[in-house]
Amino acid sequence: MIYPTRLAIMAAAAGAPVTLLVALLAPGRWHAALAWPLAVLLATLADALRGARPAQATARIEAPRKASVGADVEAALHVTIAGQAPLRAQFALHADPLLEQAGEGAWLDLTNGIGAGSVPLRAARRGTARIDRVWLRWRGGLGLAWKQRVIPLDAAIAILPDIRPLHERGAQIFQRHALQGLMAQVDRGDGADFDALVEFRSGMDRRAIDWKQSARHVKLHAKEYRSERNNQIVFAIDSGRQMSEPVAGLSRLDRVVSAMLLTAWVALKLGDRVALHAFDSRPRIASGLVSGAAAFGELQRLAAGIDYSGEETNYTHALTTLATRLTRRSMIVLFTEFTDLASAEFLVRAAARLVETHLLLVMVLRDEELESILDRRPGSADDVTRAVTAAALLKDRLMVLTRLRHLGVHIIESEHDRAVDRLVEGYVDLKRRNLL
Repeated sequence: MIYPTRLAIMAAAAGAPVTLLVALLAPGRWHAALAWPLAVLLATLADALRGARPAQATARIEAPRKASVGADVEAALHVTIAGQAPLRAQFALHADPLLEQAGEGAWLDLTNGIGAGSVPLRAARRGTARIDRVWLRWRGGLGLAWKQRVIPLDAAIAILPDIRPLHERGAQIFQRHALQGLMAQVDRGDGADFDALVEFRSGMDRRAIDWKQSARHVKLHAKEYRSERNNQIVFAIDSGRQMSEPVAGLSRLDRVVSAMLLTAWVALKLGDRVALHAFDSRPRIASGLVSGAAAFGELQRLAAGIDYSGEETNYTHALTTLATRLTRRSMIVLFTEFTDLASAEFLVRAAARLVETHLLLVMVLRDEELESILDRRPGSADDVTRAVTAAALLKDRLMVLTRLRHLGVHIIESEHDRAVDRLVEGYVDLKRRNLL
């Protein structure tokens, strides 16, 4: 494709007053008025015919095969223009909406018709992002004509759940909590699973004394316990409409999936069995219980398949279905979000049935947008209205969380950047207290 540049259009427009003046002063020589626009047109055609043609341009792109959601991605674009190539070329990528581009219309320097440049991208959402074509254009030698070509590309980037916290802090978090009494060699007397009968020693819990065995042996004997290693941990993730809302540039769903994966890794390392349950208006993913660190890859694959949904969450259907699949007492970690009392009422009713049999931990991210509106000093009547509305919504949210606490539900309300640490600490604390 060849079309005039802004310079050519401005040059043609600059001659319009002169053309009009000639036509008015010398009507008999009106054809002389066409000299200027005709000269600009011929110069533009000459500029378009000179140098490399659009068909002589080729391009290819090198992009990583996978990336974590929320991470910055660098793709390398390689351009080759045969013939009398220009010194610079401009390009624009057509990428999947899952990828965000830092800017459009970047320029690329060419040396003997060959050039390469990095394209900064950001993985905005999970899925398979494709880069299918690039627009490449350059100016002619006179700067009057654009030469453009659309070049097809074939690049795909698998955007996966963010497990960078696992690589960066996973071992540190596990070691910190393991040193507090959760490793197998130091958890004697710290659990609820009977391990051995030993002679009572000073410092042991008197409630552990077995009086029947003490009478038989004519010595005080106590029961020694250890932490149970095969607790069932079920991560229930709400993927409904409200969880797709962004928080600091990343959806709530992606943030809780990252926290879930790190906590699941810690749970597998500590010997517990883990399952994943995702739902919106109905259950979408229901995995079986897995154990061992080698099963983490399967959990990561399942978490990558949790799709963004625009449907309302049906707590009754999803949590009732989950409860029927569990044959023994389990810890259910529910990630959700609510903004109205109508949907929250269904959550409270479903939670009331779950806590009769299971240990329920609910995690929500703090609504920093509402809190910022409430803390901001109002400058107009509209600001006051927004602040009053935000205060009412936060009050309703607090009331729902308080009702859940009264039912015996454990609540974690965390900032988005501390969700990983808060969830791991909550899980380890409940495990240490042997509430399962």
